[in-house]
Amino acid sequence: MVGISVSTASYDGGMATHFYTAASVDGFIATDDHSLEWLFAQDFDQQGPMAYPGFIEGIGALVMGASTYEWLRGNQETWEYAQPTWVFTHRALPAPEDADVRFVKGDPTEVFDDIVASAGGKDVWVVGGGDLAGQFAEAGLLDQLWVQFAPVTLGSGKPLFTRALQLDLIDVARNRDFVCTRYRVRTGS
Repeated sequence: MVGISVSTASYDGGMATHFYTAASVDGFIATDDHSLEWLFAQDFDQQGPMAYPGFIEGIGALVMGASTYEWLRGNQETWEYAQPTWVFTHRALPAPEDADVRFVKGDPTEVFDDIVASAGGKDVWVVGGGDLAGQFAEAGLLDQLWVQFAPVTLGSGKPLFTRALQLDLIDVARNRDFVCTRYRVRTGS
C-alpha cells in the first residue's frame, strides 16, 4: 500500500503540532519502565513511508515529558536534536551541553506561543509521552497524530494516548512490517 502523502504541513497550509510516535499493536509506546528497546529491535526502512528522516526535516521545535527526556539522555551518547526542546517537568533536570533545552511546568497553553515562536515557522513535534500529547490535544493544540504500529505486543506499558479523541485518517502506508498511520485530530467534537 502506498501512502497518500508524507508532508508534515498542516492541512490548512500553516504550522502544525504533531504527535509522531511508534506503538505496539496493543497500544503501548514504552514498557512499564519507559524502555524503547523493543522498538529498536524491529526492522523499519528509514527511507520508507512516514519514516523519521523525512518527518524531522519539517520540525522546528520539540516538546516532551520528563520521562521521555530522561530516557533519551540515558540512551543517547550525545543530544541528537538541533531544534529547541521544551521539557515539561516538575523536577530539576540537567541540560545537555550546547543544546537548547528549556524546562517548563504547567499547562501547555501557558507556553504554547513561546514553543511556536521557537519553531521558527516550522512544525512542532510532541515527542512523548502519551499523557503530554493528551494534554496538548485536550487544549486544542494537537493537529495530527502519526503512529507507526510495530509488529509486536507488549502486554502492558505506557499507553499511546490517555485521552479520548476523534480522529480522521488522512494517510496510511506499509513500511516493512509496520503499519504507518497519520490522523487529523478533530476539533469541536
